[in-house]
Amino acid sequence: MVRKMMIALGAIPVIVALLISVPLLTKNEIPISAANSFDRLDIEYTKHQLKTVDYGVTERTGAHKTEILLIKNDGELKYSVTDQGYLQPDIRSQLDEKTLNKIKALIKETGFMQIPVESFPVFENVTEYQKSNVKITLNGRNQEIHWPQQNATGGFIPPIITMVESELDAIISDIRE
Repeated sequence: MVRKMMIALGAIPVIVALLISVPLLTKNEIPISAANSFDRLDIEYTKHQLKTVDYGVTERTGAHKTEILLIKNDGELKYSVTDQGYLQPDIRSQLDEKTLNKIKALIKETGFMQIPVESFPVFENVTEYQKSNVKITLNGRNQEIHWPQQNATGGFIPPIITMVESELDAIISDIRE
């Protein structure tokens, strides 16, 4: 009788923990509450469309298109494009607070700032690929990561990097429209 009572009392905290953790684990969205008004976030996101040109003995890799997205802490956006060596006019805009908080939460809650900086070697036979760079300053801490598109490298690019990339690409798509 005492043993059954001990098992029942021991099961109560386990059941409560399951009731709390299951909704948190099954939720696939980053909680916006992770971002607060005291956080200072600046983002510089760059995409280069690179092409390797072979000159016989030597070869050169250069960007034929470069896109730069700057996001300031207050949501101010600046988007610049250089295409075939010609700078296009800058596009300036304002990011809505919901999207800004979503990006802040994504960077804070996923451990993005703790990703070890490593290099992703590009396959030798790849002549055209996209290389991306993101420089994030969160509350005075800097993190800068460079990576090529996944099919141009044999290295594993962490999913959080591609999540941040897709969020920033969505902002670029909205600006261009």
